[in-house]
Amino acid sequence: MQNTRRLQRKHLIYYLRIIDRDTDQLIGFLVDITTAGLMVMSEAPLEVGRVFRCKMLVQSELSDREQLCFEATSIWCRKAADADFYDTGMQLLSMAPENFASIQQIIHELGFNE
Repeated sequence: MQNTRRLQRKHLIYYLRIIDRDTDQLIGFLVDITTAGLMVMSEAPLEVGRVFRCKMLVQSELSDREQLCFEATSIWCRKAADADFYDTGMQLLSMAPENFASIQQIIHELGFNE
């Protein structure tokens, strides 16, 4: 698979929960993130090409809000290194400008210095 990513994703110190805003069900856990996309780890494969209406549950010290809402489309899905899980690459589609700043803060606060 060719890597066409323009921004280097930051792996996180711990995973944040990603919830479906329509069903309030857990989609998976945020593994890494950029301001353009993210990778989600889940117990079941996520449908490729689907648009997800998501909310990310955020620790209070990282943001003045408890959750960030956004839409993202799944670009690819494959078995994770741990065969019990799946990794899904997602492209961010729409997000409020204040959430963009919060994502930058999450990257800064929770990202590994690689």
